[in-house]
Amino acid sequence: MNLLTWNCAMAFRKKYDQILKHQPDLLVLQECEHKDKLPLDVLKDHGMNDIIWFGNNPHKGVAVISFHDVKIELMEVHDSEYQYILPIQLTYQKQLIHLFAIWAMPHATRSKGYVGQVWRAIHHYAELLDAPSILVGDFNSHPIWDHKYPKGCHSDVVSYLADKNIHSTYHHYHKISHGQEPDPTFFLTKKKDKPYHLDYCFASASLISSQTTVTVGAYDTWISRSDHMPVIVSGLSI
Repeated sequence: MNLLTWNCAMAFRKKYDQILKHQPDLLVLQECEHKDKLPLDVLKDHGMNDIIWFGNNPHKGVAVISFHDVKIELMEVHDSEYQYILPIQLTYQKQLIHLFAIWAMPHATRSKGYVGQVWRAIHHYAELLDAPSILVGDFNSHPIWDHKYPKGCHSDVVSYLADKNIHSTYHHYHKISHGQEPDPTFFLTKKKDKPYHLDYCFASASLISSQTTVTVGAYDTWISRSDHMPVIVSGLSI
């Protein structure tokens, strides 16, 4: 299965052509407009199967779009406390996966914002993570900010997920540690000299194989469309 996540910085309806060239089976978008504003006929022509959209602003929410034989359904256990961390039941070839589509948001309380939100959510949904799982999206998180979080920092999240045998596909494929990423996924104010790696796809070890590859979109190709680069994960064992 091929998965692509991208913070599209709104107006996905004007940017989808470049994304569809990658022929994703699953597309996880942040800052995407409401599904009623999307070119659904075009997406269906490319094999769209299901679409889930969640948000408070019709111009920017989280969209999860499945193609071909991938089926998705928002789980009833979705807790509004973690509104932009969506627990989704994904089914493909009779295999059931717990998918978490993530857009980590700011909050007045640090423990509930950005990576603090992810930290709290993975504990809230801990039992679901015991099954084969994928956590993917814009985490707004990196170890350089660990010192700002006494508990629940990026490294704590990585360690907690590792205890459940869930790992970052990018770091597994490139054989590097968190904090050593040569491929930025975000450029602050779109400046090339302000790079960060903030977008991730974590997956249970059983879903990662020797066929799994992970690439990040190139600055020159994508910066006119968004300050985030897409993360493309191919060959997941689903």
